[in-house]
Order: sequence, then C-alpha cells, then structure tokens
Amino acid sequence: MEISVDSIKELREMTSCGVIECKKALQEANGDMVKAKEILQRRGLEIAAKKGSRLAKEGRIEAYIHPGSKIGVLVEVNCETDFVAKNEDFCKFTKDLAMQIAAAHPKYIKREDVSEDVLKEQDDRETFIKEKCLVEQPFVKDPKKTIQDCINALIASIGENIYISRFARYKVNEIE
Repeated sequence: MEISVDSIKELREMTSCGVIECKKALQEANGDMVKAKEILQRRGLEIAAKKGSRLAKEGRIEAYIHPGSKIGVLVEVNCETDFVAKNEDFCKFTKDLAMQIAAAHPKYIKREDVSEDVLKEQDDRETFIKEKCLVEQPFVKDPKKTIQDCINALIASIGENIYISRFARYKVNEIE
C-alpha cells in the first residue's frame, strides 16, 4: 500500500517519531492512523524496555518558578549524551515536568520509592501511588497519558535511556 507524505507527516507530528518509523507503522496498519499510532506506542514501550538498563550520566536540571513566585521546582532528568540533554524535545519535556511537579505536588518519583510503612497507612494504596508518585500521575497537558508514558515516548523518539533522578518542590511557608 502506498502511504502519502501527508499521512506520514501527520503521524510524525502526533508522535514525534521518525519518518521511517511512521511510514512502516502506516504500512503495517494499512493507512489507519489510529492503528499506526498504537503500533508506534507498542514499539516505543519495547524500545524503552531495552534502553532502560543503559547508563544515563548526562542530563539537565530544570528550574521552574510558578507565577506569583510562591512555588518553585528543581528537577534533574538524566540521559545518555550531552547532545540529547540539549535536544529541543528533551528540554521541552523537562520544562513540562517541572510544571507538573509544581501543579501536582508529588512526593516520590516512582512506586518503588514509597516505603512499606507509608503504604500501610493508606486506605487506598493505588490511589495514593497515582497521586504521589510522579511517573504514575496523569500528565497535566494530556491526562490520558501518565508521566511514564511521556518518558517512554521520548525514549522511543530520541533513542536514549531517560530517567528522573530527583526533584525538589518548594512553596512559601510550607514545611515538609
């Protein structure tokens, strides 16, 4: 099946994947944009799983001060190369992530960071994890996706391991 350049361009804009990956996904899906997007997401998860064990010693520290200067965030996101640390998509992700932390007030990066003692105190552990673990939270710019979904998509698009190593959120007169 012949795939139009416009279809490839549209899928590429929706997913940030490469031209060749978009063309292959559209061919596999017989031109169906929804199926092609699902194929790319599935491949992205596979790529993210493969890259997850690679060292990420480069990265970026993003700072965000919320309007009104009452909330501030610092977040460190790591990647494998300084080239990716300067990549436009990576920089946009770190900025969005800092805004996410300011808005959603997570306490942990991932569920493994929550101690068993803290979990024992919770009536609904899954709800607590989805509210307090950054990578489990719905992305404020697209609530259908979690932060982990966004990370996996970025890994698939950029081709490097990416992870959040730490963050700090400050609010005037708030003591933790």
